[in-house]
Amino acid sequence: MYATDYHVGPGQPLANIAEVPWDALQAGDKVYIHWKSTPYYEKWVINAQGTAQNRIEIIGVNGPSGQKPIIDGNGAVTPTNLNYWNEVRGLIKIGGSSIPADGLPSYITIENLELKSARPAYNFTTDNGQTDTYASNAASIYIEKGAHITIRNCNIHDSGNGIFIGANNGQSNNILIANNYIYDNGIVGSFFEHNTYTEALGITYEYNRFGPLRAGATGNNLKDRSAGLVVRYNWIESGNRQLDLVESGTSELYSDPSYSSTYVYGNILIEPDGAGNSQILHYGGDSGTTSRYRKGNLYFYNNTVISTRNSNTTLARLSTQDETIHAFNNVIYTSNNGSSMAMTNANGTLNLNHNWIKTNWVNSHSGSVPGTVNDQGNNLAGSDPLFVDFANQDFNLLDTSPLIDTGSAIPAIHLPNHNVLNEYVMHTNSIVKQIINTLDIGALENQAPLTITDISEEKTMLYPNPSTSLVNIKNIEPNTIKSIAFYAVNGQLVLTATDTTIDIKDIASGMYFVKVKTTDTQTIFRFIKQ
Repeated sequence: MYATDYHVGPGQPLANIAEVPWDALQAGDKVYIHWKSTPYYEKWVINAQGTAQNRIEIIGVNGPSGQKPIIDGNGAVTPTNLNYWNEVRGLIKIGGSSIPADGLPSYITIENLELKSARPAYNFTTDNGQTDTYASNAASIYIEKGAHITIRNCNIHDSGNGIFIGANNGQSNNILIANNYIYDNGIVGSFFEHNTYTEALGITYEYNRFGPLRAGATGNNLKDRSAGLVVRYNWIESGNRQLDLVESGTSELYSDPSYSSTYVYGNILIEPDGAGNSQILHYGGDSGTTSRYRKGNLYFYNNTVISTRNSNTTLARLSTQDETIHAFNNVIYTSNNGSSMAMTNANGTLNLNHNWIKTNWVNSHSGSVPGTVNDQGNNLAGSDPLFVDFANQDFNLLDTSPLIDTGSAIPAIHLPNHNVLNEYVMHTNSIVKQIINTLDIGALENQAPLTITDISEEKTMLYPNPSTSLVNIKNIEPNTIKSIAFYAVNGQLVLTATDTTIDIKDIASGMYFVKVKTTDTQTIFRFIKQ
């Protein structure tokens, strides 16, 4: 078997996406869609099988200024040599076709594309040459069924659902949604379409930026019905709820042992003023068939939860008495009065330990309720967690923050799979979390320099931090410098310098330790290369 690379775009062997042999892709094939100054008005189905060692990859190639190739559903044309159903449901569809022959699409990656405009009243041309209109629940990426699917580093917007994944009797499994910017989806006046709407056996969201839905749309930001759900290291802002984690309708999922354990950690969750429902997350179910509700444990830790509502906010709604949230190491802050922040709506159990919550928070805004909020100790209260720049959404911690070194170690039951190893970096990036003493409360570990000895009465500074090209060292005499060394987090030396202005363009993005040695002192900084 020989894999093939297909290049699409201006000056490439293939001018149009339709020229790719979508009906004959093999394991290891790669489709490179090159940027052009106008969108590709094309839509198609993928129904092929890669392997763990030889994935099938559809990869966008950036333009000269980093522009992603745009696939636009408004006026898109379907290749006539394909034949598949539910064309109204998606711009790119995975699974469910006659041509290619139907199977279980597997080991497929979609990466680095801008995918947009699959919703009413946009039209498209079907595989038989007819004009049709997208359904309200159409998606930029519609997975009817698929295994080991990765969606990475895409911009996904202006559709009914940004991403929709159906369980298909448990056939959809092992899904990774990573490093995407997902925003401006939904249908005006409708609660039923969301930035993402997913149901699978094993799904992980990480390093994504979720922005507000389309103006007037009333859906949720991330809605999920999966077993084995992990939501970690994301930025999730606005939506009717930031997280709506409800029941599966598929027995293969709700009978699976992983259905009763859901993980949400290392996220920044933002509830703006006037953004739909005042609840940040919902865990349990919404159909009324309570026997299928999650009825398990939501492990909610090391999240930064922000509300700027001028009215009440509720952290969590638990659907029944059988749902439990274990919340620890979270900062839960409202810019309103502390009494405007409630922990639960009415039902279920919420266990709290090692959280920082604004003073005067309440158990519920509904008075006496059947649910229980258990203070398990070491919770802190205060008026200000001391973020670096709250007004500009920099939720890193000032050196004087009460959140520093006041978290608890992650319980052994969650290790090693659900340790807090990384952090979200604005935007859609990540770094390795560096814990200096004890884990901090919240999603972001304090980034203060690790100063062994101050070089002068005025603090030595490394700026700008983060940076993409140049960094400067301030408050140091150049003639006293012995060495400046940049180390990767694994300890590898990657760059040395002796000047106070340093060119860092050629090192990879990520976190570094910068060791500055002078004739009599040494200072260590943490630095982020973007």
